[in-house]
Amino acid sequence: MFDADRWIEIWVTVTRNKTRSLLTCFGVFWGILMLVILLGSGTGLKNAMFKNVDGFATNSLFFSSDRTSEPYRGFNKGRYWDMRNRDVEAIQKEIKGIDALSPIIWGSRSDKNIVYGQVSGTYNVKGVYPDYFRIERQDLHFGRLLNEIDMQERRKVCLIGSRICEELFKNRDPCGNYVRVNGLYYQVVGVVKQIAAGVNIGGRAESCVFLPFSTMQQTLNQGDILHFLCVSALPGHSIPQMMEDIKGILKRQNEISPTDPQAVEVLNLAAQFGMFENLFAGIDILVWLVGLGTLLAGIIGISNIMMVTVKERTREIGVRRAIGAKPWNIISQVMSESLVLTALAGLLGLSSGVFLLDLVDRLLSAQPPDRITILHPGVNIGTAVAATAVLLVCGLLAGLIPAWRAMQIKAIDAIRDE
Repeated sequence: MFDADRWIEIWVTVTRNKTRSLLTCFGVFWGILMLVILLGSGTGLKNAMFKNVDGFATNSLFFSSDRTSEPYRGFNKGRYWDMRNRDVEAIQKEIKGIDALSPIIWGSRSDKNIVYGQVSGTYNVKGVYPDYFRIERQDLHFGRLLNEIDMQERRKVCLIGSRICEELFKNRDPCGNYVRVNGLYYQVVGVVKQIAAGVNIGGRAESCVFLPFSTMQQTLNQGDILHFLCVSALPGHSIPQMMEDIKGILKRQNEISPTDPQAVEVLNLAAQFGMFENLFAGIDILVWLVGLGTLLAGIIGISNIMMVTVKERTREIGVRRAIGAKPWNIISQVMSESLVLTALAGLLGLSSGVFLLDLVDRLLSAQPPDRITILHPGVNIGTAVAATAVLLVCGLLAGLIPAWRAMQIKAIDAIRDE
């Protein structure tokens, strides 16, 4: 049952020396405040980092060709080679676990290469598979994306970026209109804007014109050459194994030594993001260590204050022991006082930390998106519960030694104490 008299007694004891109680609570308050702010700041940095790649397939691989570094089957060292359509077909046939695959060919970026009426501009041009938009996802402002029928029929259609739409069409719906791309006319079927803010393939989508891969390959008159290859894996499939298997196919198809380390260039984006995940996990561990260290200093302060309190109340404890107080009564009172001090200071620090993080979040939200380096700093409910649990356990531990010291006081010696 709830013992109101006992808790009133504890409260009176805690507030008996206000200055001492405030100084004691400050250490715990500061410790939990620092822990919450550090955890929230780490979360904000992580949110900002991954916001920059939101919409981009993080389990992806990118391949390009380079000069060979070893002679092989009559070919000299230093030979330059090109990936071809047959390589894509072999990869699609032999590699399991592919989620999306798209070769890319780049168009020339000559001066004023995109024209509509009397307006022109210089922009990137690239030919892609429809699967490309599953690797580098886009916001669709008007129309539709490229599809398989565009590829199969080699349609002369294109997607344009939102910046091109703004400059050539004044943000009006351009679908159905024709633009001249590197001297040839293509019908606009959609307008896109890249979702990911910090990563792209060959330039921002806002300033790109996308053509069906087959159409662009035909108009470039370069045969079946491709310049770049993007692959993303299904969840649960080994990215390193897929990378090695694709490199093996490319080397086999193009008469390259299996041991050549240079001929096939690979960017393993999955490994890069794994490294960032490990980095933020390390930051979280460091933050907990620093925060708990600061909190521990406050807990030690409470423990010391409770030792002083026990010393000052030696006569009182002795009288209570003499008139029949049980050991548990003495222990529970000391530990309860320690718990009350810790809980009050800790919960106040937790609330203050959450308030400050929310205030910072509101201030940052008013800044331009490209200037924000911390996004939505804060602590989730799981972290708050964990911090509270740690706080209460530490409060009980802080009172353990003083409670043990109180139990060592003999009633007759305590009554004689001056």
